[in-house]
Amino acid sequence: MFNRTDLDAARDIVGAVLPPTAQIHWPLLSRRIGAELFVKHENHNPTGSFKVRGGLTYFDRLVRERPQVKRLVSATRGNHGQSLAFASVIHGVPVRIFVPHGNSSEKNAAMRAYGAELVEDGTDFENARQAAMRNAFESGVEMVPSFHRDLVVGVATYALELFISVEKIDTLYVPIGLGSGIVGCIMARDLLGLKTEIVGVQASGAPSYALSFVQGRVVETNGANTIADGIATRSPDAEAVQIINRRAARIVQVSEEEITEAIRAYWTDTHNLAEGGAAAALAGAIQERSKLAGKRAAVILSGGNIDLALFRKSMTD
Repeated sequence: MFNRTDLDAARDIVGAVLPPTAQIHWPLLSRRIGAELFVKHENHNPTGSFKVRGGLTYFDRLVRERPQVKRLVSATRGNHGQSLAFASVIHGVPVRIFVPHGNSSEKNAAMRAYGAELVEDGTDFENARQAAMRNAFESGVEMVPSFHRDLVVGVATYALELFISVEKIDTLYVPIGLGSGIVGCIMARDLLGLKTEIVGVQASGAPSYALSFVQGRVVETNGANTIADGIATRSPDAEAVQIINRRAARIVQVSEEEITEAIRAYWTDTHNLAEGGAAAALAGAIQERSKLAGKRAAVILSGGNIDLALFRKSMTD
């Protein structure tokens, strides 16, 4: 998808707006899984998510190479939309974001606060994505997918920061929504010539990439039922599947109970808020702790945009 020169250029683009996020060794979390564990804190970004990096790199190429584009359309459950809205303010290109009915009210409010026009359509992300595609076609506006080379090279900068800052990571756990995060990690690892095992994590109620990994082809599901809205995907991206299937070690499925446990663990052990999709990576590491004994592992805390009501429920269940 891109080379080391591209990745370094993306780091410069992102770094002009955002400082690097921390990668912290938390003793209580390490004790919990029985290994030396580092957390990459993408929840500390301005939008509360790793996605903001991809929005910056997407818009950078857009304004340089396609200045005739005056408006964008996309679909999201929240973090991708916030990323585009954040970058749109910097570059002066407005965005219309489609979300499903019942989407996180707090993520919706954040996207509107960044200036995005929000449209509610459908009952899940796939419905909203189809509506956004129709709107883009009918109005002649560029559609920004959730998986795209210019997004991936941006989000890969967090993996570059992590791998440069923490040496000899044996295993890295990454949540999978539409795949930009894990593909970015795979690309950064390979461009740096590292041997880190990269493990994807999905909710068992939304296992499209896990099923695609097992069957060696794109597998869609009829539903995506999970509290982890950021990884509630039922139609995988074909390019992402191809890269993940070839170069990830495996994909772990975690239950709703395991995700909830990980949300609680982040709060009690580190005092960090984790949304469901972000907590999934830690849930995967906890599930596989017998594989990690004596090793150095890392997890991506990809976002902290959890609704207050869900956080309260997670802490009391």
